[in-house]
Amino acid sequence: MKTQVTELFGMNVYTDKAILVGEVDDVLLDIDGKKIDALAVGKLNPELADSKGHRGLLIPFRIIKNVGDIIIVRHISTAFRSTKDESFS
Repeated sequence: MKTQVTELFGMNVYTDKAILVGEVDDVLLDIDGKKIDALAVGKLNPELADSKGHRGLLIPFRIIKNVGDIIIVRHISTAFRSTKDESFS
């Protein structure tokens, strides 16, 4: 499936555990490799991401699982702070 890079701007990003991460602000491209390198995500969910004074975070393309009406990324416990309601490991 092909999509325009500009269509990714403003899309909501969720983990595969249905937790909102934030919203796509920008796309980093690897021009030499002709591929997307990462998504710059802003408007971070304060309960999920520990932004430490930063306005956003970079989501590496390798952890993106699906792009449709929303973007789904693999949940990585070391990258995302646990929420209080999680009962899974």
